[in-house]
Amino acid sequence: MRELQAGLWHWQAPHPDWTPEEPWPQEVSSYAIDDGARLLLFDPLAVPSEILELAADREPVVVLTAPWHERDTQSLVEHLGAPVFVPPPDTQEDLVRKFDVTHEQAAGGSPDVAWLLAGDSGEAHLYLAGDRLPIGIEAFPGREHNDLVLWIESRRAIVAGDTLADFGRGLGINEWLRGGVTREQVAEGLQPLLALPVEVVLPAHGAPTDRAALDRALS
Repeated sequence: MRELQAGLWHWQAPHPDWTPEEPWPQEVSSYAIDDGARLLLFDPLAVPSEILELAADREPVVVLTAPWHERDTQSLVEHLGAPVFVPPPDTQEDLVRKFDVTHEQAAGGSPDVAWLLAGDSGEAHLYLAGDRLPIGIEAFPGREHNDLVLWIESRRAIVAGDTLADFGRGLGINEWLRGGVTREQVAEGLQPLLALPVEVVLPAHGAPTDRAALDRALS
């Protein structure tokens, strides 16, 4: 675990569902921000004990950049009682469009965070691009309607989810795009980020980086 700023931490852990066939490295990144009242956990996996200890003195909140980044969210909800802010999971129609599968194969939609949305445990807060969350976060469009880029003004930080990733060649727009979506379209949607006073970029895939890397990625 590394403290990037006072109260902003980064750590990496091996993704439990990773296989050698995946286009992304096994180690994925998570982040935590202490704002004095809340402890925000972004795409959390294998949260370090020091962070869990801090959660006892804060209001823990889980923030997912995409529903498939739920990772250790369910166990954190069970142990910490943390509410969860998450974009909506893919519907049946979303899966048909994204993956060219049949309606029968996509029946029921994505199982991502189904346990949370069922209402049996946890407090779910769905959000979309353009929303301003009541925890000091603004959501920007990413490569999918539910793979979003987050702006935390108090930290001058961007949390990038899967839209901006570093698979070993530096930060860039994720090349894994569904049919009909181009890199240029994604870059155009991200242009408003360049008007923000960004100092640090926090990708789920890759290490934290800086404003210069964001400029290169969107050029």
